[in-house]
Amino acid sequence: MSGSYNYLTALFGGSSSVTDPILAALYGGGAGAGSSGVSPAQALQSAETNQTRQVAATAAEPQVQQAIKVFTQAVNSATSVTQLLSNPAVMGVLLTANNMQDQIGYTALATQALTSNLSDPNALANKLTDTRWLTLAKTYNFATNGLSAIQNPAAIASVANAYAQATWQTAQDSVTPGLSNALAFRSQAASITSVAQILGNMTVRTVVTTALGIPPQIAFQDMGAQTQAIASRLDVTKLQDPKFVDTLAVQYLVANVANAANAAGSTPNLTALAVQAGGIMA
Repeated sequence: MSGSYNYLTALFGGSSSVTDPILAALYGGGAGAGSSGVSPAQALQSAETNQTRQVAATAAEPQVQQAIKVFTQAVNSATSVTQLLSNPAVMGVLLTANNMQDQIGYTALATQALTSNLSDPNALANKLTDTRWLTLAKTYNFATNGLSAIQNPAAIASVANAYAQATWQTAQDSVTPGLSNALAFRSQAASITSVAQILGNMTVRTVVTTALGIPPQIAFQDMGAQTQAIASRLDVTKLQDPKFVDTLAVQYLVANVANAANAAGSTPNLTALAVQAGGIMA
């Protein structure tokens, strides 16, 4: 990686002291590092290395155990799916466990989507552009299975484990902004086989578009334009390669840190150039 560092600094006229946040983020230290002082690449590697131990520690935290206890009691005592899904404590755990924290509070939407008749193409879960709802609806298929799909020890344990994982993941943003998204992307990338899936998953969409330097305003364009913007920059089949996925995740983190610096009033000279340089982490 030091060779790339020398190439970039020489190419863009940098001195021996690197002050640009994007380069500092890539190669460690400086303004581009997260609040912990480590680079995004180092933060991602550390999170991946320590994940199992840290998730177990998170699961043992009193607040996490209490949330799971309340969730378990509510699930076991529920008499109808509607009653269960109207419980804020249940939805807080269930949605967090499925990386849908941003949807907590949309009780009516959740109830209608998760109780959709999945065989009906006009059902809400089948029509929402956010495909996470359809994935979650398929997991339990409440319309067909009722409470039986979730009122069993294996299902409850699965939610509990996923909740601890997601809670730990979210906490990683205090290390480096966006690290939770990068970790979620890393775990989901292999299941992505089309641009439509990228656009339908808010977390994956955020990581991919940010890493590729596609502005958020693309969301206001039609789906054809959005699809072309991603397809022209990304070979989706490469998401099956863990090394490529890690590269893209780091590029997202670097761009995210640089964007935060810009929002705070800093103007890094090389942000756009470095983000657009797709091979810098190869």
